[in-house]
Amino acid sequence: MRIRIVDAFTERPFAGNPAGVVLLDTDTFPDDDWLQRVASEVNLAETAFAHPLPGAAEADWALRWFTPTTEAPMCGHATLATTHVLRTTGAATGTVRFATLSGVLSATADDGGTITLDFPTASLTALEVPRETAEVAEAIGADIVSAHRAGPYIDDLLLELADEKTVRALAPDLAALKRIGHRGFLVTAAAEDPTRGYDFVSRMFAPGVGIDEDPVTGSAHTALAPYWSARFGRDELTGLQVSARTGLVRTALRGDRTLLTGAAVTVIDGELLV
Repeated sequence: MRIRIVDAFTERPFAGNPAGVVLLDTDTFPDDDWLQRVASEVNLAETAFAHPLPGAAEADWALRWFTPTTEAPMCGHATLATTHVLRTTGAATGTVRFATLSGVLSATADDGGTITLDFPTASLTALEVPRETAEVAEAIGADIVSAHRAGPYIDDLLLELADEKTVRALAPDLAALKRIGHRGFLVTAAAEDPTRGYDFVSRMFAPGVGIDEDPVTGSAHTALAPYWSARFGRDELTGLQVSARTGLVRTALRGDRTLLTGAAVTVIDGELLV
């Protein structure tokens, strides 16, 4: 079967977040052990596996995501990458509905090549700073301005830091973060200069699920969107994830749903031999 590597949330290769994509021609998934072994071999933040569903189903494709060490309940960039492959190969057009562990998620490609994902908006529960965040601040290596627990599908800590420079300069203690737990530690700050085309910056560290730093985390923007929309008083924003690869995610808050828009580029198209 074919396996592709797609850079998501970018318009150019070797940027954004790379994801493996495997489209299956069966009506069920292979054994979980095989899926996890393939994802471990690909060794990217996520590898997506999808198979078509019958016409009477509530969705068009079944979709699952695996990190190198575990199955993920939600993944934005690998969903965008899968939609890109479906669109560029002609396997699907228009809006595609995916049956996932996070419910039915939809993705719509426009004529310009960008793709918009429709995901559930994360809930945010405030934590008391510094009483409930002292250990995290030490591991992150920076003072925390405010902290929230994001759920139910992503299990991240959203941590606002002082400014964009602080976010960019972070060098956290990954072993300490792994001991603390949570899927990821999402650090963010307002853009230093909004005229550069983005409203806020972020980085994501997820050593507990085998990802030291995720290049661009679509699902995390389901928490960033309501957080910054409340601060800025606008429902439509653009986030820049300032990892080494960087990537842009346009967000639109629609109540209990968040729209995530970005582009994607296929960089590898090969054959899986096992």
